Amino acid sequence: MTQHHSTPTASQRQAARARPVAPRGPRRGLGVGELRLDGGFWGALQETNARATLQHCLDWMEQLGWLGNFDHVAEGTTGGERPGWQFSDSEVYKLLEALAWEHGRTGDPAVDALLRKVVDRVAAAQDEDGYLNTCFGHAGQAGRYSDLSTGHELYCTGHLLQAAVARVRTAGSAGERGGDGDLLVEVARRAADHVCREFGAEGRGGDGRDGICGHPEIELGLAELGRALDEPRYTEQARIFVERRGRGTLAPIALLSPAYFQDDVPVRDADVWRGHAVRALYLAAGAFDVAVDTQDDGLRAAVERQWARSVERRTYLTGGMGSRHQDEGFGDDWELPPDRAYCETCAGVASVMVSWRLLLATGEVRYADLIERTLYNVVATSPRTDGRAFFYANPLQQREPGADVQPDAVNPRAEGGVRAPWFDVSCCPTNVARTLSSWQAYAAFVEEAPDGGVVVSLAQYAAGELRVALDHPSAGPGSSDELVLRVSTDYPHDGRIRVEVTAVPERPVTLRLRVPHWADDATLTGPDGSTTAVRPGWATAGAAGTPTLAVGDVVTLDLPVGPRLTWPDPRVDAVRGTVAVERGPLVLALESVDLPDGVLLDQVRLDPAVAPRAQGDGAVVRAAVVPLPGDGAGTPPFGSGGPGGALAPTPGAGAPGAFDLALVPYHRWAERGPSTMRVFVPTARHEETR
Repeated sequence: MTQHHSTPTASQRQAARARPVAPRGPRRGLGVGELRLDGGFWGALQETNARATLQHCLDWMEQLGWLGNFDHVAEGTTGGERPGWQFSDSEVYKLLEALAWEHGRTGDPAVDALLRKVVDRVAAAQDEDGYLNTCFGHAGQAGRYSDLSTGHELYCTGHLLQAAVARVRTAGSAGERGGDGDLLVEVARRAADHVCREFGAEGRGGDGRDGICGHPEIELGLAELGRALDEPRYTEQARIFVERRGRGTLAPIALLSPAYFQDDVPVRDADVWRGHAVRALYLAAGAFDVAVDTQDDGLRAAVERQWARSVERRTYLTGGMGSRHQDEGFGDDWELPPDRAYCETCAGVASVMVSWRLLLATGEVRYADLIERTLYNVVATSPRTDGRAFFYANPLQQREPGADVQPDAVNPRAEGGVRAPWFDVSCCPTNVARTLSSWQAYAAFVEEAPDGGVVVSLAQYAAGELRVALDHPSAGPGSSDELVLRVSTDYPHDGRIRVEVTAVPERPVTLRLRVPHWADDATLTGPDGSTTAVRPGWATAGAAGTPTLAVGDVVTLDLPVGPRLTWPDPRVDAVRGTVAVERGPLVLALESVDLPDGVLLDQVRLDPAVAPRAQGDGAVVRAAVVPLPGDGAGTPPFGSGGPGGALAPTPGAGAPGAFDLALVPYHRWAERGPSTMRVFVPTARHEETR
């Protein structure tokens, strides 16, 4: 007999609203309170984030005076040497956002108390007209908005608004208009109103500042706050900023073109992402929010077009984006050198933000596939196991062991090799913190079905319990039922995902599971015990002809997560003649600590004729060692004959012949100490592996 779960409580309905992105469209993502993780890959990372990373970030910002900057503004003691870069305020705001999601996820009163203490200090620094910044506009500082190219004032405000979105959606009516009021939300509202007056058509008698920020983010913050507070003025201001960009209005920076700011081509005319990767992706997310909420099909199509070309031609195997160090930016099409890959962690976070918006708008599985790839191989790669050190950049090859990180001091923006506890530009630790604290929001989405039922789609896999609040249209405003699913899995190390239905609403519910693009031999076992092959894409659970879920139904998806070879596109010059190994969603890496004594990374050749086999959470491949050219003083790299000249090989004395070699998940590289590493390994000729 079918059983129905009781109507959710107000707190359960609030948990459903607690999500970073809430577009006006056919689909909604999970709230952070609708999925409780039971350990596993993401559960462990999330608990480390809660236990260690949040306090780690707060301690560093306190120690360095970044929080104290707010106190100086409040006390009127600005001037002299100000700690931190001009955008350090934004790190405080990202931490507030992380704390808000963490409190929404767990209800931990200690997290809420910590958030309130920080908010009190931030609020005290806000000027009467709503302006809030600790680097400009006060005694001994440059004037407000005097450096739109590099000042980051609007960028910082955008992150403040995103923190307020997290607060209003996790704190309930206290953050809404007409409620008791939440201090963070009120601070953000006043700041957003100030921006609209200064930069919108309504300000200065219809003659607001005709400017944009050098670092996009305000667009994203305004659009989402407009949704959260049902304030169309904020959406309109976001639209104004998007439309102003690409006109070449920002003051240039030495050696950097307007493309660095995405100020060279209007957003709706661009075909690909270019310039600074994080800026490009934040802008794309904000532009897509505007397009969805204003029903601007042209702008929406532009972002979708940019995603498609950029992912095809300017994105690494890991999902990382940004191949140039000079501008932390995208290179040209197919310019993807593994050893010079920048792949900033923040760009990975921003990529997830963009793809999630596209997924909610379209339902296309390719966006969920990229989110998975980026989460496992960029976001999860950044934090050290203890949550107190991070990668800023994520190269796919490390030629020299990292040895320049100071374990108890501020580090320059590290280019990879060793995770550092803090950077002078520490955007990545707080970005990781807010992403991990809201991970549940990207795991599944809900949409209305044409027959009046509802469809729940699992986009990412982790063990835990989903309690999904589903609106009940026939029972009056605010009424809903719950779907409760128990997911059992050790994914990504095991490909079996078992889903048991423990409660259903009165409405018919259909369940879909994502079959990743690499899973060519996946199978789905329905409630009746029948097993069928399923192709990459969305697989509908349930018995044939009756997909509606019932209590007691069990559905099992089996994904082939064994190791496989991945060949690079031949148009990527830097990796021709190499091959990578993947295992499920994980990219694997060869690390020098796993090499035989006396063997260098450059000597290793992988034998693609021997299939890789699973070992632990990595793989074992068949490899060979080849001799390297002589290292004679003054010998040019192409031999005595110049380019194309013959090399003089050095005998590989004592080098092993063919041997088995272990690969580890890329996200774990450098956990065992400084090492050299590569993802794409040169392949061997047959005679070298005999």
